[in-house]
Amino acid sequence: MGMIDAKSLLDRFLGAGTGDRAASTLGQADRKMSGMGIPGGLAGGAAAAGVIGLLLGGKKARKLAGSAVGYGGAAALGALASRAWQNYQSGQAAPASLPAPSRAEIEATDARFLPTQPAADGKPFGIALVRAMVAAAKADGHMDGTEQASIFQAVERAGLDAEAKAALFDAMNAPSDPATIAALAATPEQAAELWLSARLSIEPDQPAERAFLDALGHRLGLEPALRSSLEREASAALASA
Repeated sequence: MGMIDAKSLLDRFLGAGTGDRAASTLGQADRKMSGMGIPGGLAGGAAAAGVIGLLLGGKKARKLAGSAVGYGGAAALGALASRAWQNYQSGQAAPASLPAPSRAEIEATDARFLPTQPAADGKPFGIALVRAMVAAAKADGHMDGTEQASIFQAVERAGLDAEAKAALFDAMNAPSDPATIAALAATPEQAAELWLSARLSIEPDQPAERAFLDALGHRLGLEPALRSSLEREASAALASA
């Protein structure tokens, strides 16, 4: 993919910020999608939640878009993972009510959680996070070949650049099994953030989604205390949407 900007790519997928170009172009394309056979409300949430909104469906896309990650993108995702990691390391339980990461927290995010760090496959970690989100979004098995083809067509019309499109298509075509996603983690910190990104991409209200998260956590070797800390951050972020 050449010199890809991993942070910018992840922000495009998440639709972070009201001025994000990908979210804007997806919003313009949203009016066209209803006639393209995209089922399940996928078009409805696309403008709000960026490219990942095409995969999640309207309700889930809106929830992600309204969360801290929806507004803050890659920076907020890293801050949430870093905060969960720090609470786990210190043995402290997160408070019942968690605020969104402050600007100071985001700016102080541990470099080990940044998307520009290399993943286990040598590519920027931001691409691995995108793959984790796509795999989680596909975990409930709602996406058949026809729907996937429709999403590809919608993305082609959404005005994304070649790198962003290639990254999405690669993620869509890559195996979605937890073992493949877990193998992308080069460090324990990356393992934690991969699981968090997958958790934020879905509401595990279906057995298949919960099974995916459980298997991913097992493959990543996450200790129960760490996973609980990550779950609290994800639940709080989505609940505030």
